[in-house]
Amino acid sequence: MIELEDFFEDVIGKTLRGTGMTDGVLSFLTNVEPEVIAKLKEGEFDEAAVRAVAPALGLDADSLVELSNRSWRPEAVEIDGLRQFNTVFDPDPDDMMTVNSYLVWDTETKEAALFDTGADSASALSAVEELGLDLKTLFITHSHIDHIIDREKVVAAHPRIRVLVNGMEPVAGAERFAAGDVFAIGALKVMTRLTWGHSPAGTTYVVSGLARPIGIVGDALFAQSMGGGVTSFKDALATNRAEIFTLEDQTILCPGHGPMTSVREEKAHNPFFPEFK
Repeated sequence: MIELEDFFEDVIGKTLRGTGMTDGVLSFLTNVEPEVIAKLKEGEFDEAAVRAVAPALGLDADSLVELSNRSWRPEAVEIDGLRQFNTVFDPDPDDMMTVNSYLVWDTETKEAALFDTGADSASALSAVEELGLDLKTLFITHSHIDHIIDREKVVAAHPRIRVLVNGMEPVAGAERFAAGDVFAIGALKVMTRLTWGHSPAGTTYVVSGLARPIGIVGDALFAQSMGGGVTSFKDALATNRAEIFTLEDQTILCPGHGPMTSVREEKAHNPFFPEFK
């Protein structure tokens, strides 16, 4: 079972960094002592304090408390034509980090595509062989190293593979496209949406043609959280709202870290988007 990527303190920290709000300003707005805010940022849970700071940060208090208590996790996803691979990127026993990649295929034609490589593509490549798939495309969600570090192995195993990335975030050896371009995996349709903010041109790939639509979102969104606004926190929030939360509620969301989730579940449980509660 893949654990949620973030804790409540990660959500608070990402918001403070993204908005540029200081602890002192947050204390002034909420009457929560700076010492208590500092403890929240270190992961010391105080429900009253969490509920006090959430609205000032634009966060949903109930969802943030739910995340604090680890009382929710998304429903397990099993769908023919989709497989998730979770690999260790930095085996630090004090700060274990894992990263996801996804294999998607047309169940009739067996044509397949890999979305990101993860830290180690071996399991994904083995699955291609075991399932008798024809791997034709590697789609890159964004250029952060943990998502593309094993692309040479993928290309070596499938020399004719087409490697695709948003042209505003180029990767060596990859063919560039523009957001809005449409591709295919056999009879499956792959639409591209710009969900930038965590990176300069993070791309969400929306795949239709399986039992449920799929959104492969990279680090734009996590189950009950989102990627940090490394490039622009404001635009990360805005593009998530415009390009991910407008998808059908049943759409399966495949994040770069943590478990798979859905649009419906994130509307109900993600603290970054209180307007959907």
